[in-house]
Amino acid sequence: MLRRLSLFVALAAAAVCLSLNAGAQETGGYVTKHARMDRSRINIGVYHLAPYARTESHIKDLSECGIDFVMYMNNDPAVLDLFSKYNVGAIIVGTVPLWWGGFGDNAGTLRATHPLTEYEEAAAKFKDHPAIWGIAIGDEPSCLDFPYYNEIVRTVEKGFPNQFAHLNLHPTYAPGPRVGNDPTKGALGAATYQEYIDAYCKWVPADYIAYDYYYQHGGVPLDLANMRIVADACLATGRSMWPTVQVNSNKLEEWISLNQLRFQAWSAMAFGAENITWACYTWGWWYNQVLYGDGSKTQQYDKLKQVNAEIHAFSPAYMKYKRVSTSCVGFQGTDMLEGSGMENVEIYNDETFKNLSAGCPLIVGKMTSRSGRRGKALFICVSDDPYDKNPQTHTLSFKCRRRISVTSNEGPVPVKRLCGGRYEIPVTSNQGILIEVK
Repeated sequence: MLRRLSLFVALAAAAVCLSLNAGAQETGGYVTKHARMDRSRINIGVYHLAPYARTESHIKDLSECGIDFVMYMNNDPAVLDLFSKYNVGAIIVGTVPLWWGGFGDNAGTLRATHPLTEYEEAAAKFKDHPAIWGIAIGDEPSCLDFPYYNEIVRTVEKGFPNQFAHLNLHPTYAPGPRVGNDPTKGALGAATYQEYIDAYCKWVPADYIAYDYYYQHGGVPLDLANMRIVADACLATGRSMWPTVQVNSNKLEEWISLNQLRFQAWSAMAFGAENITWACYTWGWWYNQVLYGDGSKTQQYDKLKQVNAEIHAFSPAYMKYKRVSTSCVGFQGTDMLEGSGMENVEIYNDETFKNLSAGCPLIVGKMTSRSGRRGKALFICVSDDPYDKNPQTHTLSFKCRRRISVTSNEGPVPVKRLCGGRYEIPVTSNQGILIEVK
């Protein structure tokens, strides 16, 4: 029965892959290039570096915080020289039109508003700089503009040979009509988020899916839904998942804690995220950014520096693998899966790991070697306390007949094998765990 079920799941996944890739082939395949972004590692970005935070000391602090690139910079050679000095990249804005689809008011009008000649003319007068990694072409567009974005991406990729075109998508909680109304009037331009992402995969010839989701605003269930839909689309079409998450707060009276940062990072990595961007470093929207308006550091700076160091420490081992699937384990008795499209699994089992559980919610990402060798891994986010209200210690237990190594966000974990190939590992709320099979 289990073998038949596994075969059915594999065939269904293959069908989805063929369906989405057929759309990708319609558009002529991916054209995205990343001449200056090292895709073999996890890159960490931030939204916004305001003019008051562009001195050399500020950019040095930015680099020391573990930031690899900054979203929505302008093409200022003096500032970009400092970026190069401290090994920070820029996704620049203002070089070509940055389209924002609004809440359906502008949906489908990008072609009429900004013809391709505007992008070609911008490329002709562009002055390159080695710190410029990408060109921002849009933020949260309607899917009604995706067919035209096919042409824009190709034009930008051709006109800017050292940069890639960057397009960021809506989250699941984007506003507007859905089922039962005219979806073109909503922000997505589609009745469902799945249709929105499918349309992107059909039309946009970029080898990544970038989107923002702020879990303090949208909640955990919709966050899991967002990650599931995007991660599965990335798996089916060979794309990379690039989420934007929050370091600042939409509640003036609350500061995002270190453990809340960790939950966002580790849950995204359990779904296979390969780039992570934080919003916002300087003021962009909401409250409690990493820097105050006078350029001094808030309490968020040290928290962000810590979690970024942990992400980068995971990166060499994590990036040896790619995501195969993600399971929510031990979520019974919680409401965190309601509306997520994820099913609760009381105990996790696959061909390598047996009877894995911790007596608390775990997001478990199954991974396999990118090299095609037999290497396997699990990336686990301990998810019992995503809002950091009551952190606990638990015991992660499982059976594995092969040798393993375990790393947490705090570093290597000593492994002791018990009788019968059983392992027990102490874990804490909002901890990230990478288990590699040797």
